[in-house]
Amino acid sequence: MSFRSLLLLFVLCTFAQRGLADDGYRLWLKYDLVRDASQRKEYQKQAKFITIPNSASPILQTAGRELQQGLLGLLGQQVPVLSESKGKGGIVLAVAANPELGEEGYRVSTQSGNLVVTGATDKGALYGAFALLRHWQTGQPVANVNLTSKPRIEYRLLNHWDNPNGTVERGYAGSSIWKWQELPEVIDPRYRDYARANASIGINGVVFNNVNASARFLTAEYLQKVAALANVMRPYGIRVYMSVLWAAPKVIGGLQTSDPLDPQVRRWWTAKTDEIYKAIPDFGGFLVKANSEGEPGPQDYGRNHADGANMLAEALGQHDGIVMWRAFVYKANSNGDRFKEAYQEFQPLDGKFAPKVLVQVKNGPIDFQAREPFHPLFGAMPKTPLVLEVQLTQEYLGFATHLVYLAPLIKECLESDTYAKGPGSTVAKVVDGTVDQHTISGIAGVANIGSDRNWTGHPVGQANWYSYGRLAWDHTLTSQALAEEWTKMTLTQEPKAVSTITDLLTKSRDIYVRYTTPLGLHHIMGQSIHYGPEPWLEKSARPDWTSIYYHKADAVGLGFNRTATGSNALALYAPQVQKQWGNPATCPPDYLLWFHHVPWTQTLNTGKTLWNELTTRYYSGADSVQWMQQQWAQVQPAIDAELHADVAARLRIQQREALWWRDACVLYFQTYSKQPLPPTLTPPTRDLAEIKQLVDIYQLR
Repeated sequence: MSFRSLLLLFVLCTFAQRGLADDGYRLWLKYDLVRDASQRKEYQKQAKFITIPNSASPILQTAGRELQQGLLGLLGQQVPVLSESKGKGGIVLAVAANPELGEEGYRVSTQSGNLVVTGATDKGALYGAFALLRHWQTGQPVANVNLTSKPRIEYRLLNHWDNPNGTVERGYAGSSIWKWQELPEVIDPRYRDYARANASIGINGVVFNNVNASARFLTAEYLQKVAALANVMRPYGIRVYMSVLWAAPKVIGGLQTSDPLDPQVRRWWTAKTDEIYKAIPDFGGFLVKANSEGEPGPQDYGRNHADGANMLAEALGQHDGIVMWRAFVYKANSNGDRFKEAYQEFQPLDGKFAPKVLVQVKNGPIDFQAREPFHPLFGAMPKTPLVLEVQLTQEYLGFATHLVYLAPLIKECLESDTYAKGPGSTVAKVVDGTVDQHTISGIAGVANIGSDRNWTGHPVGQANWYSYGRLAWDHTLTSQALAEEWTKMTLTQEPKAVSTITDLLTKSRDIYVRYTTPLGLHHIMGQSIHYGPEPWLEKSARPDWTSIYYHKADAVGLGFNRTATGSNALALYAPQVQKQWGNPATCPPDYLLWFHHVPWTQTLNTGKTLWNELTTRYYSGADSVQWMQQQWAQVQPAIDAELHADVAARLRIQQREALWWRDACVLYFQTYSKQPLPPTLTPPTRDLAEIKQLVDIYQLR
């Protein structure tokens, strides 16, 4: 070993042993030196060189660079990149047609003494390179490596709700990472690191701008900015997409209308699409929020959503792109049920959308609640491919203050059975196209990324970005396995600490639900900013932005009756689902108040009355945050000191706010139930008036 290599190894070991502060910037791509000397030696034997053919594409060259960079950190030595293999003990990158792998699948296997990373395309080889690095990062053996995988969903996107002025709607990790005022001339190195992180977990598409879109993004000025970002993303196999303002033909095109059936409007969109593809040849397509929450859309002209989406599909013409049309629509109707409205508008249009159109549906029928039943559109539109939209930013889940691991929430939706084609017709199989034999499929995550040095504000928020990408690639992975994987790559590999953190993560979402919205309560968060409790909210700009619209508390009981004697939203589901959820005795407790108005004194299948079960869950949820603090304290010796202190401080805030939630909801609902707390629970030390004043302070009212 040369003096230079020895010096490098010494520096890397010193860095690891001193435990220098980890600011979170490297995410799960830390590639710290493998501490087990014998294991490191085994890896080194299999990483003497990296082979990439001279004809390698930019994406394949990226794969080589990523391997070289990752191995430098893991092994503490530079691994040369060669154009031809030299004997055994190397890593060979190759592209070879293989129908079993599809366009993006990979295989990593031992052949003739070398590790061969093969993709049917260069993208597949890139994903295989990251899979090998992940394999070694998590301490897996070298011998008989056989990693084969291909994505179950074709379009795997991050949706950014970022605005041209640098703000992020529902963003809790600083401002936007996109510096529009500097683009296209200045390319922040962070853009490349962002691309690396996404490619490492299989994300292959990015929407840079907010669904509440600005028409500026369609101007020539901004197309050059987006094109500059596309140039950064392209070597990582990532295509760029754009949220578009429906009224753009009027706002920037000088037309008198944006009617999708108007010939001038159609020509305008076709010309604009051609202009986009001239600037960005591999542009992915459009994301549209229309006729929702005040956004313009085709209904402004008496047209429907299919008319609007199909016009954009026509504008795409022969270009390789898609239209993702969001189904998040609802009207201000105090006598209706927001639960039903997206279904009522979109289900009758099934089969009327053009082949390039996918309808993008949130995981639940309301709006990214901590727990929702799956959206009834899943399984109800067999002729239309549906994109599943999930939340990574924690709009209703404590922002970047509360530790809430969201893989269990995503999995809960994916594993829900729609019974569309009989048992086993899960949301996952609807989305990936296998239930209805669709040839295109998609999934989208609303990003939790911002300009904070650690990307996500809360350090553990990185786990939500990571697990989403991995589930988008393979929805059969488990929440627990992904939590363990992320912990090993990001925080520590000390076995006991890994086990403790994995357990903490997998239980965190249920804990949050218990101290905020147990038993199927929903949308009782603070007005507008959706932070903290405000179950008493009875006036807002629209009725379905209040809390009383959803919880329906009265002297009799609690919950929204969505059975045949109420709004009948339950009828939107398959008969098997209706049968289970339609009877309070068989309805899962977690969905009970979503579908039933239950008397306070009714005994549930838990053996407690509604009131006693509700209050017990609020109290146990708040107490469980103390358990989370204790678990986190136990792993302190195995975690970077500054990172541990950061999470510990946020857990202290979470514990205080869990008590705030508990007291606010218990005291408020007690004004209706008139029931005493179970004798095992200690009454709150503050009254409801004090709690309401605290909410006013948080809401800045």
